[in-house]
Amino acid sequence: MDPEANTRQPVALIVGVTGMVGVAFTEALKKPTALGGPWTIYGVSRRPLPTWFPSSLLNKHIMLDTLNQHQTHEILAPLASQITHVFWVALQVSESEESNISLNSTMLSNVLNALTSSPNSKLSHVTLQTGTQQYLGPIHDPTLLTQLVPRDSPFIEDYPRLPFPNFYYALEDILASYSKSLTYSVHRASIIIGSSTRSYYNSLLTLAVYALVCKHQNYPFRYVGNKYSWEHFWDVSDARVLAEQQIWASVTDKAKNEAFNCTNGDVFTWKMIWRVLCDVFGVEFVPFDEKVKFDVVEFMKDKGEVWDRIVEENGLYKTKMEEITCFGALDTVLKLEIQHVCSMNKSREFGFHGYANTLKSIPEWVQRLREMKILP
Repeated sequence: MDPEANTRQPVALIVGVTGMVGVAFTEALKKPTALGGPWTIYGVSRRPLPTWFPSSLLNKHIMLDTLNQHQTHEILAPLASQITHVFWVALQVSESEESNISLNSTMLSNVLNALTSSPNSKLSHVTLQTGTQQYLGPIHDPTLLTQLVPRDSPFIEDYPRLPFPNFYYALEDILASYSKSLTYSVHRASIIIGSSTRSYYNSLLTLAVYALVCKHQNYPFRYVGNKYSWEHFWDVSDARVLAEQQIWASVTDKAKNEAFNCTNGDVFTWKMIWRVLCDVFGVEFVPFDEKVKFDVVEFMKDKGEVWDRIVEENGLYKTKMEEITCFGALDTVLKLEIQHVCSMNKSREFGFHGYANTLKSIPEWVQRLREMKILP
């Protein structure tokens, strides 16, 4: 038997495996049709796998705090002779962008150092998932938000960097510093739609919780953004499309050392989304009314007990509202006065044609969250 045979099969390390895109990666890489496959899949998360996670698809689960340099080296260095690809979908969030830079840079550096320190390192490609703050700036840092001037949309990949601290820029620079020994690709997502209780920014789950609380308590399901986002074009990124694009880039020579936007490839207004959400959750459609001042953060801050009752009454996977929702971030994003649209031209020109029909995919993801017993 060829002693090299077992080293040729690609081995993926998904860092952030329990988030929306981590789950999508796990499922996509295990498909018989996965590009570059068959894949061996290792998944990293800070906590044990939740009961809703498709754990049978992982060859190995690694519980690891990647902020801890010693622990990361101790656990990952012995795997350096196996792991060929890193899919980076991990995230730490703090209110200050300087702190985001420090936290996220430390995690990525710790993992890359552990996997490249051995002369037997097999690591050949790293995909880095970032997002449209590349073009907007650090919108979740309250000290910087009012100073930001976003790039014109549709956003294109070769726009110059904005003159503000941004942890996406820091992570790209770390990857570029390894370019002598490995290749990388950067994948810039819009709002991500997927299924997980472990993502910092799960907008669909956040809106689902809001809709279900309104339904339970008989409140009107009011739009949470402004008139501009209600009427103007937006895009989102389906977790399956994000996983598909990153797998494609990891095995496609001409995609190496490139950055790509990754959205569903269509656009919508939030008015259209709101109608879909009303249908899916069985709540009445309330047209946007500028005269009604509504603050969803304020409205939801005392609704944790209502969510607890919904979870209890329906025998759902135990979650706490404040841990699975991102009302503050959603409020910020949907009150921007921009058309939030990314160009997918570069991605198509390089040969990636993945897409999703956003209005059709939302009910699919809600159904998935119901099957996982996260939603009733």
